[in-house]
Amino acid sequence: MIIIGERINGMFKDIARAIKDRDPVPVQEWARKQEHNGAHYLDINVGPSSPDAVGAMTWLVEVAQEASKLPLCLDSTKYDAIEAGLKICKQPAMINSVPAEMAKMERVFAMAAEYGAEVIGLAMNEEGIPKDADSRIALAAELVAVADGFGISPDMLYIDPLVLPCNVAQDHGTEVLRTLREIKLISDPAPKTVVGLSNVSQGTKNRELINRTFAVMAMANGLDAGIVDANDDELMEAIASARIIMNMDIYCDSYVDVFMQRNR
Repeated sequence: MIIIGERINGMFKDIARAIKDRDPVPVQEWARKQEHNGAHYLDINVGPSSPDAVGAMTWLVEVAQEASKLPLCLDSTKYDAIEAGLKICKQPAMINSVPAEMAKMERVFAMAAEYGAEVIGLAMNEEGIPKDADSRIALAAELVAVADGFGISPDMLYIDPLVLPCNVAQDHGTEVLRTLREIKLISDPAPKTVVGLSNVSQGTKNRELINRTFAVMAMANGLDAGIVDANDDELMEAIASARIIMNMDIYCDSYVDVFMQRNR
């Protein structure tokens, strides 16, 4: 599974303070820690309270790239901020994210085509997040079709079926798993899949256990990537073990270390 480290996010108090004070130390510490623990991408999110999203995103991208060689996943609902980040990314980035709303898809897919970026597409539209798998899959197909119109191959697109907290939307869980499986039938090549893993446990007790359990279940149903806590060692160990059981990696007694060191 592709690991997108979630920790450089203005919703965390230390990162919000770092953005406000333009203090690179916490950002660069988290960039290094996530890379060291096996992340493949760093999610970069200025958070909802930044008064200057463009300036904050530009600064975050600059300081993160000073500390880490990993590609970035630029995360914002403010597309001007994402474009500012894309302009200075040293490697092709990932855009996080766009719903199946035409005006937003046109804006984001045009950017993706210009900068050679991958895109996370959300299985939702103006009406919100659907409850059932069929509606999520229909929205995924719409995202694939519109992306294709901008010359973006389906395998540059990551569909997020949008898992909700299991304590308030327990009946969505099986629908999300079915969506992960059936998205692979939409096109050839198929789009990839991604989830924001911690959403499944929001507001629950035993969050780490729920996250680990869902990660393994989702992988078995075709999940390609996750926005996760890359420094949760037990989560990373569970993902590494699932990859062995699913014959995705070659077994050796030190397979966990191999998985976590692969991108160091």
